[in-house]
Amino acid sequence: MAKMWAGRTDGQVEKIADDFNSSIRFDCRMYRQDIQGSMAHAAMLAAKNIITQADADQLIDGLSQILEDLDGGALAIDMECEDIHMFVEQVLTQRLGDVGKKLHTARSRNDQVALDIRMYLRDEITEIAGFVKALITAVTDKADQYADAIMPGYTHLQRAQPITFGHHLMAYAMMLLRDLDRLADCKKRMNMSPIGCCALAGTTYDTDRRFEAEKLGFDGICMNSLDGVSDRDFCAELMSDLSILMVHLSRFSEEIILWSSWEFKFVELSDAYTTGSSIMPQKKNPDMAELVRGKAGRVFGDLMGLLTTLKGLPLAYNKDMQEDKESIFDAVDTVKMCLQVFAPMVATMTANTKNMKRAAQTGFINATDLADYLVKKGLPFRSAYKISGQLVALCIQKGTVLEELPLSIYQEYSDLFDNDLYKDIDLQTCVEKRISEGGTSTQSVKAQIQFVREQLG
Repeated sequence: MAKMWAGRTDGQVEKIADDFNSSIRFDCRMYRQDIQGSMAHAAMLAAKNIITQADADQLIDGLSQILEDLDGGALAIDMECEDIHMFVEQVLTQRLGDVGKKLHTARSRNDQVALDIRMYLRDEITEIAGFVKALITAVTDKADQYADAIMPGYTHLQRAQPITFGHHLMAYAMMLLRDLDRLADCKKRMNMSPIGCCALAGTTYDTDRRFEAEKLGFDGICMNSLDGVSDRDFCAELMSDLSILMVHLSRFSEEIILWSSWEFKFVELSDAYTTGSSIMPQKKNPDMAELVRGKAGRVFGDLMGLLTTLKGLPLAYNKDMQEDKESIFDAVDTVKMCLQVFAPMVATMTANTKNMKRAAQTGFINATDLADYLVKKGLPFRSAYKISGQLVALCIQKGTVLEELPLSIYQEYSDLFDNDLYKDIDLQTCVEKRISEGGTSTQSVKAQIQFVREQLG
């Protein structure tokens, strides 16, 4: 079949080359944006008297019917077409005759595809942001449930200081809030219309690019036509934002995987978000979290692939840029899938608060508070530090914890120890004393939860 661009050549391409060149198998998902853009273009052409209003009405009605037929299944996309733009134009021309051929006046596929992908990703960002908000809500609700549940805080994966599970979860809520901000910033920069840049140099027709941009919900237009057709910064920026988001999901997944192991047993995942083993009946595997952790690398690869494609391209449009779609579509699809499974996985997760607290106790993470107790009684810090270390060593030797040592043993090391000691080294006290803004006290965690909920509106 001869191509619609036949003229300079006969439009006949070898099938293997045609298949290699074709993008319809993946850009067909932009059919809605392509048709919406074409309807706005037809309206602009009529408004500027480039075509008659009657022709524009016919074009818009024809495009509207194609959209309806595609949405309803009455029309199937022809995968033999080169791309979605050619498919829509071909069907329109078949239905309207010569009037259909007027649609492509004052535009090129170069600015048309740039328009479609901006519109498509703009819609996808809105959807992704909704999924991120749902996850933040799940995390925040879980943090509220366990706002005062004591667990060890870690550095170097070594037990360090007592915190609450709610505090730990809210760290991820803060990361996800930043992800939302990045997505909003990306959407803002993306929301400039390239339509009217044409192939690269603009057009001789007296068009109104701002009319078209406003009709399609853009904040403005790309101010340089070369840049308008060749810019894919917005794709790279979105993929970078999605990569950072996947870093956060991957880190969270790693902790869930650790926490749900027998070695930690801090959390229990719902059966609905785990799998079993084909040979070991005792197993309950955190496969969803592991897959999210694995899929992070896939999104990173999409980003690196696009950056590598773009880095050596001269202005303006080059066919290499067709490679933007498969990578950005894959990144978007992967992130959406991960978010949709992650939120309910977190929402249905339960904490084993007894195990968490016991791990905090056996980690001697109140040793600093023990030393501070002696300092408040007048002992120099270094002396207090040494006594605390000796008492930790004794507890390890006896297989006990600081809270369970008798006062008589404490007094063998210093006569400054008294009955009030046990309140000072109680893990709940250690947590609640940390009242600084952003800290781990229940009051502080509740304030963080309120802050996040206010940000979500």
